[in-house]
Amino acid sequence: MRPPPLSPLSLLSLLLLLGGRGAAAPPADSLSQLPAPRNPKVRLHNAEQVLSWEPVSLSNDTRPVVYQVQHKYRSSSTWYDLSDKVEVNCMNITTTECDFTPKGNSVFLRPEFDTFLRVRAKVDELVSPWLTVPSFQYCRNVTVGPPENIWVTPGEGSLIIRLSSPFDVRAFSATFLYYVHYWEKAGIQQVKGPFRSTSIVLNDLKPLREYCLQIKAQLVCEKGNISRPGHLSNVSCYKTAMDAATKLQQIIVIAVGLFLFLSMLAGACFFLVLKYRGLVKYWFHSPPSIPLQIEEYLKDPAQPILEALDKDSSPKDDAWDSVSVVSFPEKEQEDVLHSTLHQSPGPVQQPVG
Repeated sequence: MRPPPLSPLSLLSLLLLLGGRGAAAPPADSLSQLPAPRNPKVRLHNAEQVLSWEPVSLSNDTRPVVYQVQHKYRSSSTWYDLSDKVEVNCMNITTTECDFTPKGNSVFLRPEFDTFLRVRAKVDELVSPWLTVPSFQYCRNVTVGPPENIWVTPGEGSLIIRLSSPFDVRAFSATFLYYVHYWEKAGIQQVKGPFRSTSIVLNDLKPLREYCLQIKAQLVCEKGNISRPGHLSNVSCYKTAMDAATKLQQIIVIAVGLFLFLSMLAGACFFLVLKYRGLVKYWFHSPPSIPLQIEEYLKDPAQPILEALDKDSSPKDDAWDSVSVVSFPEKEQEDVLHSTLHQSPGPVQQPVG
C-alpha cells in the first residue's frame, strides 16, 4: 500500500528536518571553554562562614570574569543558586569569595546538615566546569575560639570569673558549655565544668595563693546533639584573697610581732643609755652661751658697757682673804720651827733680837 502524498507544507518541514540532521550539531559543552576555579577553601571560624577560591585568569582577554556559587544538602539532588532570595548573593560576583555568614538571627545553611557547594567562572556566554567543594557540616567542622572578655575577681579563697561567649549562637539553635582549667602555681591542673552560665565561681581554693587558669567553650547544637570543643584561652594568674580566719590570724601575728619588736627596741635603747651615759649627757648638755651684756658689746663696741659695769659693781662684791694669827706656847713653837727647818732645803735665817 503506497503512503498518501505529502502536502507542500509537510514536504517543507521534512526538508528542514533532514537538513538539520545533516549539519554538524554543536556539542553540549561547547561553552565550557574556561578553566574551572581552583583550590577552594571553606572557612568556618566562630560564626564566620566563607567559601574562597583562586581566580581564573584569561590570556589576551580583558573581559571581566564573574563567578556563580550554588549549594545543596546531601539529602537533595537539586542545586540552588545563592541569590538575593536566600539573603546571600553569590551570583555573578567579581570577588573570589562567597560570604554566607548569618545575618542577625537568620541562618542560611542548616548547621546540622551535610552541605555541598560548587562554583564556576563565566565570561559573557562562556562558562567553566563546576568545581564542587567536599561536603561539610557546620556543627562538626567549625573552629570555636576561646571565650572573650574574661574578667577574674579574687575572693576569699575563691576566684569569681565573668566572660562572654565566643560568638552569638541564637541563629544556630545552639548553646555553649564552659570548662575551667585551673592549677596552683607549680601544682597539678584540675578541670571544673561544664558551666552553662557566663558567671563562674571557683570555690574551695587556698587563701593567699596564686592560681593560673584557662577557659574553653564547647558548642552544642540542639538538633542532632552534636558538640564541638573550642580552643583554650590564654593563661592568666591571680592571687586569692584571705578569708576571715586568715585575717584574724594575720592580725594576731602582726600584733604579737609589733609588741616583741617594740620590747626589743626599748631594751636596746636602755642598754645603750647605760653603756654610753657620759656620751648621752654630752650630747644632751646645752652649749655655753655668751652673757647678754657681752653679746651687746660685741654687736656695738662703741657703747660704754664695760664702764657701766664698773660703776655698778659694789664693794661688797669684792673678794677678801682673811688671816688669823695663832700663838703657840714656847715649847710647841720650837717643835714647829724644828720641823720646818728639816722640811725646807734652803738656808734659814735666825730672827734678830
